[in-house]
Amino acid sequence: MPELNGVRHRYAHVRGVRLHLAEAGEGAPVILLHGFPQHWYGWRRLVPLLSGEYRLICVDQRGFGWSDAPARGYDTDNRVADVIALMDELGLEQARLIGHDWGAWTGFHVCLRSPERITHFLALNMLHPWPSHRRLLPQSWRFWYTALLEQPLLGRWILRSRPGFTRRLMRKGLAEKAWAPSATEEFVRSSQEPARARAGEALHRAFALRDIARLVLGRYRNLRLSTPTVILAGAQDFMLPPGVLTGAGSHADDLRVQVVGGSGHYLHEERPDLVAETARGLFSRSRLPRPEDLREVRGSAGAGRDTPTAPGRPGR
Repeated sequence: MPELNGVRHRYAHVRGVRLHLAEAGEGAPVILLHGFPQHWYGWRRLVPLLSGEYRLICVDQRGFGWSDAPARGYDTDNRVADVIALMDELGLEQARLIGHDWGAWTGFHVCLRSPERITHFLALNMLHPWPSHRRLLPQSWRFWYTALLEQPLLGRWILRSRPGFTRRLMRKGLAEKAWAPSATEEFVRSSQEPARARAGEALHRAFALRDIARLVLGRYRNLRLSTPTVILAGAQDFMLPPGVLTGAGSHADDLRVQVVGGSGHYLHEERPDLVAETARGLFSRSRLPRPEDLREVRGSAGAGRDTPTAPGRPGR
C-alpha cells in the first residue's frame, strides 16, 4: 500500500463488505469518493491541502483499492447504500462530500436520497442526473471505452491483460502532464488484480444497464437536489465536455457549475489547489444563492465557457 504522511488506515465493516478507509486530519468530516480506475491514493495531492482544516475520510469503494471485492453490488443503489451505512458505522450524522467521476455520480444520488446527511457536495468531472440529451447524445462517442469495459468477460480481460489500455485512458484524461509515473503504475497495478478487474467491469455494466436507461427515460426528472453543490468541470475533459452540463437549474436549489480552463478529467490531480479552494468556499456557505446567481450559473453552464474562480466564491 502506498504511504502518505499523516494518513491513518483502518477498515469498516458495512453491509457485509469490509471497506478500507484512509483518514487524515481532524475537524468536520469530509467523505471523499474516488473515480475509476483510482482508489484512495488518487486524493494524495488534495489531502495535504485540506487535512489541516477537516477530517478527511478517503473511502476505497467496494471492489477497489484495499476494500473487499464481492461478486455483485456495483450498481448505484448499492454504492449509495454503502456510503450511508458507512456514515452510520462511523457515527456521522452529517458530512461534507467530495466525489470524482463515478464517485461524484454516487455522491449526487447520496444527496438526492438522503439530503439530511450531506451538508455540501463538490462534484469533480461528472455530469449531474439531468443532462441535456440534445447536447449529450452527439458526445456519446467519447464513451467508447465504456462499451468495451462493460462487456462480460471482455472488460475484466482488458483490465487484467492490457495495462496499456488503462495507462492510455488515464493519460488521455489529463490536459497537462500531471501524472507521476509511480502513481500511474499504482492504479494500473490495482486494476490488474483479478477481483478489481471484475469489479471494474461490473461497475461499467451496471451503469450501462440501469443508469443510462434511467437517464434516457427521465426517471430522475422528479428528483430535486437540495444540497448546496458545486460541479468543477475541466474545459478540456475528453470524457465529459462541460457543454453537456445544462438542464439542472429547475432541479436544484443551489447548484453552480465552474469550468476550469486548461484542465482535463482529473482536476484533483491537475489542479488540487483550485479544488481545495473551491471546497473551502463551498463548505463555508450556508445560504441559498440569490436569484441573479442562479441565472448566472444557468447561463455559464449552458455556454460551457471557462469561468474564473474567486476565492471563497466558487462557481461565480
